[in-house]
Amino acid sequence: MSNLLIRRPQQSDLRALTAIYNHYVETTAITFDLEPKTPEQRQGWLEGFAPTGRHQCFVAEMDGEAIGWASTGKFREKAAYDSTVETSIYLKPGLSGQGIGRRLFETLFAALASEDVHSAIGVITLPNAPSVKLHEAFGFALAGTLRESGRKFGRLWDIGMYQKVF
Repeated sequence: MSNLLIRRPQQSDLRALTAIYNHYVETTAITFDLEPKTPEQRQGWLEGFAPTGRHQCFVAEMDGEAIGWASTGKFREKAAYDSTVETSIYLKPGLSGQGIGRRLFETLFAALASEDVHSAIGVITLPNAPSVKLHEAFGFALAGTLRESGRKFGRLWDIGMYQKVF
């Protein structure tokens, strides 16, 4: 992993990041989106990140290619939730378990250390042992399970709400 670079996202990453996301949309219940997105549909998502503040994103790049990201976004719309963020992390298929997610989370949480963030929520479709393991390694604990909360691929899925308090 010596050629792994963790950096801020760039406009030129949008196609690769969209393709990664669409893999999970089309083949897994990890996201509850049901239809693939176009890069144009994901443009607003990319533009929603800033170098400071609560909503940040970091991209993993290897050999000049964006291979994943970790980000934070708004947890809920009401203003009282502003100091809580929701985390997301996605890697190109076949790259989990190699320490890339760990590097992304390390960078993301270091950037959030000086921001007004009190807690982070990871919403994990269950079962997903690799994601649970990664989140727990960073101090997330299961705050609750919402049973049969999303319907995808003809079945109902549970979600685990994992929380890290800073």
